[in-house]
Amino acid sequence: MADRIDLIDELKWRGLLYQCTDEGALREHLDGGRRRIYAGFDPTADSLTIGNLVPMMLLRHVQRAGHEPVVLMGGGTGLIGDPSGKSAERQLMTRDTVEGNIAAQRPIFDAILGGAVKVVSNADWLTKLSYLDALRGIGKHFSVNMMMQKDSVKSRLEDRDQGISYTEFSYMILQAFDFAYLHRAMGVTVQCGGSDQFGNMVAGTDLVRRVRFREFVFSQGGGLFDPSELDKPLPGDPEGQTAAEKLAAQAFAFTAPLISKADGGKFGKTESGAIWLTRQRTSPYAYYQFWLNTADADVGRFLRTFTLLPREEIERLEREAAENPAKREAQRTLAREATALLHGSDEAMQAEAAGRALFSGDVRSLNAELLDEVLSGAPATVASRDALAAGLAVLDLLVETGLAKSRREARQFLESGSVSVNGDKAGPDRALRADDLLHGRVIAIRRGKKNWHVIRFG
Repeated sequence: MADRIDLIDELKWRGLLYQCTDEGALREHLDGGRRRIYAGFDPTADSLTIGNLVPMMLLRHVQRAGHEPVVLMGGGTGLIGDPSGKSAERQLMTRDTVEGNIAAQRPIFDAILGGAVKVVSNADWLTKLSYLDALRGIGKHFSVNMMMQKDSVKSRLEDRDQGISYTEFSYMILQAFDFAYLHRAMGVTVQCGGSDQFGNMVAGTDLVRRVRFREFVFSQGGGLFDPSELDKPLPGDPEGQTAAEKLAAQAFAFTAPLISKADGGKFGKTESGAIWLTRQRTSPYAYYQFWLNTADADVGRFLRTFTLLPREEIERLEREAAENPAKREAQRTLAREATALLHGSDEAMQAEAAGRALFSGDVRSLNAELLDEVLSGAPATVASRDALAAGLAVLDLLVETGLAKSRREARQFLESGSVSVNGDKAGPDRALRADDLLHGRVIAIRRGKKNWHVIRFG
């Protein structure tokens, strides 16, 4: 593979390696062959937000390093809810809702990781696990004292109004069991994710060391081995290792830091809400614009985190941003690369073209959907199509729409060439007619560079 990278070195350079259970041993493990590495995702909505893109990028780099990524969907744990980062109890979802969310999220993973990526749901084994098996084979290995020290649990225990239910308190146990199950059933040896999950991930590596499963766990969802078997030598093992020693040598976890903005603002939030990873929630154009608006202080870090550009190109863009920030080449490259990675090159090109059209005022080239979107924030009025038969004087419309304070000011704007209709300069005698309609229903008037008004004809 020409693109193959050293995973640990690449993540370090990109600022994507924050915590690791044993970096030296993990390096040796990764050098020893093709490994399966997984990250988990929460199906609490029919899409994922831009914050979920970080573990996806980890898995993409796993691919680039020649290893196999595994996506774990929380079809089982989603019925409970992760208390991490939550100040109140989650509302429980039905199984149909969870399964619907998993299906809706699947195209995101196909886009970032390719359609052949392995996607599994922990409902496949958690729903088959009996309560007694969970208590005897899993819960026995967890200290309540340790669990209560976890930040997400501690903060809720200190809030007398909210507290935490036993259901959410048990989430750590189930997430740890996921790693142990995947380790035994699929040969998954590494888990990755955000730093807020490190406690749960370490619990998973610890459980791998402690628990062994009966073979029919994987075909029928049966019980667990007695923990005492961990201390017995493995049958036929040439090194005489015990089960615990064998498993301990092949279970690792690493995290990426949580993404924040240099000004302290919350990453992935805009005035209109969260940035989502499906076009039904956040369009490719809005997604492109989000990245385009990245602050100079953040653009280098975001290029490293959210694109696959090589080191030399990113460092060149960082120098360019420092020397000539007004040019905003780094932001345009970030927007183009990040949008192409999620939505494809064609959508990225259309989003970029739409931005240029809005800046220049020439919106004629935009399709109906993009036209509506790029002008969605502009003031708008509705008029009758019949009025176009006699012609609508632009001079009068400038006053009626508030683009000018008076007819005198409107005439000055028109004579100075600062008014355009659908991107074409308009003179004092300009009138709107039916052939000015874009897509048979819209006319866009602009005064200056940023003042727009949309007239929709019915």
